[in-house]
Amino acid sequence: MWSNLLHIGKHVAATTFAINNIPLPGVTSYRDLGITITCELSPSPHINDIVTKAHRRANMTHRCFVSRNVNLLTRAFITYVRPLLEYYCVAWSPHLKHDIELIEHVQRRFTKRLRDLSDYSYDERLKLLNIHSLQYRRIWFDIIMCYKIVFGLVCIDRDEFFQLRLSTTRGHPYKLYKHFSSCSVRSSFFSERVTDLWNSLPADRISFTSLSAFKNSLKTVDLLSLK
Repeated sequence: MWSNLLHIGKHVAATTFAINNIPLPGVTSYRDLGITITCELSPSPHINDIVTKAHRRANMTHRCFVSRNVNLLTRAFITYVRPLLEYYCVAWSPHLKHDIELIEHVQRRFTKRLRDLSDYSYDERLKLLNIHSLQYRRIWFDIIMCYKIVFGLVCIDRDEFFQLRLSTTRGHPYKLYKHFSSCSVRSSFFSERVTDLWNSLPADRISFTSLSAFKNSLKTVDLLSLK
C-alpha cells in the first residue's frame, strides 16, 4: 500500500514525514475509502469523478436493456447508477450551484431518454416516476444522519458535532446551536449546513419518538423548502 502526505489548508507545513526513513511524497488530492479529498477540501474533483462514472453507467443501462419498460429502466438506474452519486454524500455534499446541477444532470438526462417522457419537464418526470431529485435525497440523508447523532444511534460523540440549545420557545425541543462560520469550507461542512435544516423541521408534523417514526413523518415535509 502506497502512503502519501496531504496537507489540509493554505499553509503547508515545512516538516517532512517518513516511514522507514522513506519520505512520504506530497499530493494535492487523495482517494480514501472511495472519496477524493483535496488539500482545499473541495468536493468538486470527487463530484467530477462520480458524475463521469454515473453517465457512463447510465448510458450502458440504456444500451444493455432490450426492454424499453420505464419501470424496469428506472429500477436499474436506482440500483446501479444512483448509488454512485450518493455514496456517503454526507461527507462531500456540494454547496456550489455548478456541482449541484452537475450531479442532477445525470438523473435529468437519464429520465429524459425514457420512453414517452421526453416532452415532460424534469419535475413532471420525477412525479410520474415517483422518485425524488438527487438534491432532495442528499438533504434527506443529512437530516437522518443528524437524527442518529443527536439521539446516539451511531458511534459518534454528539458534542463533537452539535450543541443543543438550552431553551427554545418555538419549534421542536431538539434545536441546535448555530455556530458562526467565516469561510465557505466550514459553513458547508455537515454539522453546519444541516443545523438550519434541522431547526426548521415543523414541530407539529415531525415525530422524534423513534427513527422509523421520524422517517415516516419526514416524508410529509418538503425538504427543499426548509431554510
